[in-house]
Amino acid sequence: MLGKKAICRIEKRLNPNTLVIGEEALLSDTSLPCKKIPLSVKESLVDIGGMLYANTFFSGLLCKLFSCDPQIAYDLISNRFLKKGSDIVKNNIAAFNKGMQLADEIPLKATVQKDATVAKGTKTLSGTDSIGIGALAGGCNFIASYPMSPSTGVLAFMASHADEYGVVVEQAEDEIAALTMSLGAWYAGARSMVTTSGGGYALMTEGLSLAGIIESPAVIHLAERPGPATGLPTRTEQGDLNFAVYGGHGDFPRVIYAPSNLQDGVELSRKAFETADTFQVPVFILTDQYFLDSEGYIPKIDFSKNEIKEHIVKTAQDYKRYTITPSGISPRGIPNHGEGIVRVDSDEHTEEGLITEQADVRIAMTDKRMRKLAKLDDIEPEIIGSSDYQTLIVGWGSTYGAICEAVKKLNRKDIAFVYFRQVYPLPRSTKALFAKAQKTILVENNVTGQFGKLLKQELMVDFDKKILKYDGFAFSVEELIQKIEEV
Repeated sequence: MLGKKAICRIEKRLNPNTLVIGEEALLSDTSLPCKKIPLSVKESLVDIGGMLYANTFFSGLLCKLFSCDPQIAYDLISNRFLKKGSDIVKNNIAAFNKGMQLADEIPLKATVQKDATVAKGTKTLSGTDSIGIGALAGGCNFIASYPMSPSTGVLAFMASHADEYGVVVEQAEDEIAALTMSLGAWYAGARSMVTTSGGGYALMTEGLSLAGIIESPAVIHLAERPGPATGLPTRTEQGDLNFAVYGGHGDFPRVIYAPSNLQDGVELSRKAFETADTFQVPVFILTDQYFLDSEGYIPKIDFSKNEIKEHIVKTAQDYKRYTITPSGISPRGIPNHGEGIVRVDSDEHTEEGLITEQADVRIAMTDKRMRKLAKLDDIEPEIIGSSDYQTLIVGWGSTYGAICEAVKKLNRKDIAFVYFRQVYPLPRSTKALFAKAQKTILVENNVTGQFGKLLKQELMVDFDKKILKYDGFAFSVEELIQKIEEV
């Protein structure tokens, strides 16, 4: 059911084959280029409490249209509203049944083939859930954050499972405190994360640089939303890639993963903790509002063989926290685990962790930090479509679904889509992918083509066409098809 303002927002996506079902009063005075089926929803619900039950009504309508099992809905309604009393449960079921009855008046019937075997092997979740599940699988046992949409759901998810999985959850007084608490937790031996959005991450950048110089692991979930400032706080945009790559003062290594689907959300969040702990660097999980609020299903994951590797060493009396090594990664000890003193210092320091301004030590320590990721196991880009492509479409993060569907519907052997889960540092195979393409198209949810600029800066890659969207909404499949065909 759409209100008048919502209908206006999607007007460009409507065509004569589109079917819009809604309240009669909302559809009668519009000149939409679509098929309209007005329903007397308000009138149907008068005797059971009115439009309060509209959502349940339309759930019943959709259940009947798509041949779903109403018993499943009855059980869900009962479980959801039982605490509010039997009358509320009764009214919701009545509204659901009215929706199913009214569905018979709609000239649309969809036959849905059901596969109980497949359903039993899947798990329904949201993007927010996927980040939380991945964090738990990665061994996260401490989270400190200050609420900021659309990232707050991850904090709430971790809080709801804190007792079950032994997670310490702290709603910090601000984002500065949140990240410094998180670094303190890593220093003490925990596996910690923060979840925030652009404005909150802006406050965290000093702490990010602290992580860089003290060589602390850090996991930062950065949920993008349109800026600058408050921008469009409840809309979506891929506008913070530059900020994630370049945030913080000084030079230090970092890794940025960008989940493109729910499976990625789980797997990359889990991997973020292992990468951070292995290389002692900040690792970003870069999402956006569209990804986090999306819901779907994935195959159930067997975590019984999930291994959380131990990277902390027992210290000897002569322990040096910043021992210079060929890999740049020093053995990481924690206080009271061994006989050594574990010194960390936000100033430049010696191998022992003592403050220094000696030029040769500064050079050695900077070089040490910057060579840490030489042996990073890249998550290579994946090609969707023809391996003999002439035109290569490039995307990352939540644009994945729309681009995949557009490429599938275009059904052309000369087009392929390459998508990146690891957006920084660029995977080593990236250059070769572009060498095969005669034409390249960049698809991003921002105004400047931030990932495209990163590719140009790092690899001298130029794009023939950029399809950019920055109105706060995700790409639709039909607009992508149209713009790709224009090229």
